[in-house]
Amino acid sequence: MRRTAIALAASAAAVSLAACGVMDGVGGGSSSASPKKGDDITVGLLLPEKENPRYDKFDYPIIRDQVRSLTHDKGKVVYENADADAAKQSEQLDQMIADKVDVLLVDPVDAKALKAGVTKANKAGIPVIAYDRLAQGPIDAYISFDNQLVGQVQGRALVEALGSKAETSKVIMMNGSVTDPNAAQFKQGALSELQGKVNIVKTYDTKDWKPENAKANMVQAIQAVGLSNIAGVYSANDDVAGAVIEAMKEAGISKIPPVTGQDASLAAVQRIVSGEQYMSVYKSYPEEANNAAEMAVAKVQGRSIEFDALTRDKVDGPTGQKIPSMLVPVVALTKDNIKDTVIQDDIYTVGDICTPKYKAACTLIGLK
Repeated sequence: MRRTAIALAASAAAVSLAACGVMDGVGGGSSSASPKKGDDITVGLLLPEKENPRYDKFDYPIIRDQVRSLTHDKGKVVYENADADAAKQSEQLDQMIADKVDVLLVDPVDAKALKAGVTKANKAGIPVIAYDRLAQGPIDAYISFDNQLVGQVQGRALVEALGSKAETSKVIMMNGSVTDPNAAQFKQGALSELQGKVNIVKTYDTKDWKPENAKANMVQAIQAVGLSNIAGVYSANDDVAGAVIEAMKEAGISKIPPVTGQDASLAAVQRIVSGEQYMSVYKSYPEEANNAAEMAVAKVQGRSIEFDALTRDKVDGPTGQKIPSMLVPVVALTKDNIKDTVIQDDIYTVGDICTPKYKAACTLIGLK
């Protein structure tokens, strides 16, 4: 099913079910303390970092525009980015509480570190919706992609790429940051596909998701395992994948083995086109962001039936059980479906991808 169709169906279902009323605080949230409001609402949006351009390019503007649309141009979004600094994000959250925003969409740098702030917001009667990453504390709802499925898609793709030699192939695992709860889910999903099917010889966590840390880890892996012995690399996201590939190229690799990724960044899509990166995981940011905005507005306006329609999934976390959630589906991105994913959804144009450096490779796969 096309991602856009899923988003429209969810939206239509939510609109048709719209009604008044305030939902009891399922999962420990603060909705029962939140007054109903009209269109003049303020949504506080806290995003985690700038290393990945998606937050400024997609998430914030989509959420801003959707909130405006849903509130007849009367609602607004106050946006802050923590630039990968957990302490800074806590300060930003405290300021939004002091400014009395009506609802918070929070994508935590460090889920545990932000728990006190989430609790403070709850006590102030401000609903908190965890966005993209599951925050700790009394949150009212959660929206993200199916993170275990992301890892499964990555792991399955790597096994398929290795083919009949998979079982004896030496694989390096480059996981995400231990402070990101999503990273643990990616890893769990990947291991469910990799264990017993490949030979995982080295495993690393990438501190703060920073490419320079991933590159340093890959240099260590090359020294320990031997460049020619590495048959594949499970890489948790595209920035890590880029660093892994750079380390192998600098070590003198003649042919880059299969490397996974996630996020469908422009650089990663170009690497996939050229054959340097095997695959990425495409996650429809428009679908996630638009639905997050709908959840936030419905929550503040007390439209519990619409809110329930948007949060039919349930997720357990370290500080809450059966949290009302929406888990957005994901797609494995390879050379074969670039047109049907990032181009179809207007994430990139053919011109964005097929710059002069990649024009010949684009032509080979029919991308023009």
